[in-house]
Amino acid sequence: MSDFRRLWFSGAISGIGSWLLVVAIPFHVFALTGSAVATGLALALEALPPLLIGPWAGVLLDRWNLARAMWIADLVSAAAVGLILFADRDHLWPIYLAILLENTATTVFRPAARALLPAVVGTGKELATANAINAVTSSAIRLAAPPLGAVLLAGPGIKFVLAVDITSYLLSAATIATVRTRRHPTTSPPPRPLEGFRAAVNHRALRGILIGQTIFLTANAGLTALLVPFTVNRLQAPGYVVGYLISGLGAGYLIGAALSTRAARLLGVRELLALTQLATAAAYFGLFNAPNIPIAIVGAALIGLPGSILLITAQTTIQRTAPREVLASVSAIFFAGDSLALLIGALAAPAATTALGLPLTLNTIAGLAVCAAGLTLLVVPSHPASFTRS
Repeated sequence: MSDFRRLWFSGAISGIGSWLLVVAIPFHVFALTGSAVATGLALALEALPPLLIGPWAGVLLDRWNLARAMWIADLVSAAAVGLILFADRDHLWPIYLAILLENTATTVFRPAARALLPAVVGTGKELATANAINAVTSSAIRLAAPPLGAVLLAGPGIKFVLAVDITSYLLSAATIATVRTRRHPTTSPPPRPLEGFRAAVNHRALRGILIGQTIFLTANAGLTALLVPFTVNRLQAPGYVVGYLISGLGAGYLIGAALSTRAARLLGVRELLALTQLATAAAYFGLFNAPNIPIAIVGAALIGLPGSILLITAQTTIQRTAPREVLASVSAIFFAGDSLALLIGALAAPAATTALGLPLTLNTIAGLAVCAAGLTLLVVPSHPASFTRS
């Protein structure tokens, strides 16, 4: 088994466990407390580690053995999930602590995986193919795991779901421990704190992608936060219909991931980023103005198709463009930007509905995604030479 297959299997098996918890944790907290506030706090805590410690973790990763960092992170995640077993109605702190610890470990794992992949497959066309394969796998898991989590919760229950997640992390750790590829050692001085931020800001292409993607993902987070109110209030549908919309989104992601390498051959990086942002924004308008559930599901799928190509293009470009010695740091900065967008969008969108109402808020935020596409055309360079390591 090649090192890429090991990385792929590790990401797939741990991803299944993680997506099971996407359903299980909010359900478990709400079942224990009956409180929407307690459930919302559990979701908000997920964004804190990447935002607060991600940039610092990235600096350390640029001098660590990445495979070792990844399997240690998996073991920490397994232990963190185990803490949830000790929670009850009067003691929620094990759940909140588990969320913080698991997402802290993920803050290490994700940039390490992104930095290790180019060392395993190179930076040529194989890198784009590898990212597309990973995206197809992630999309398939996104499509299947949440409904499976709901079935398991209704059947064996929360303890079984937690056991599956713990097992998935342990299998991932055992697989990653066998990866032999190492990045070439560097003789440059150790990176300074926030070195990844400096590298991203000082490189025109990276800076442009960071700005455009953060604005776009802020809009995406806001619309995601309003998905349940849209389903219940606009579509006049039961809350579980959100699961159908998420499945439609996953189907779109799956198709987009399969088409991403072909799209990259047809368009330049700037044009592809802007076009997929614009197409996703148009699909937002289609979804949130849909007159019924079937059309809304189609709208969700149309969001996923260009959205998947957008994420793959951005990730591959970052891996090819960021200086190799600070690639993990730069990756951590982008993950921190994602988390900042999540926090702003998730908090601002519900507040905006109070002043503007739900329909106008949804369309205003979709308009922000259109603005992100125009901004990308302005701030991301077009010349291929701009997407080279400095």
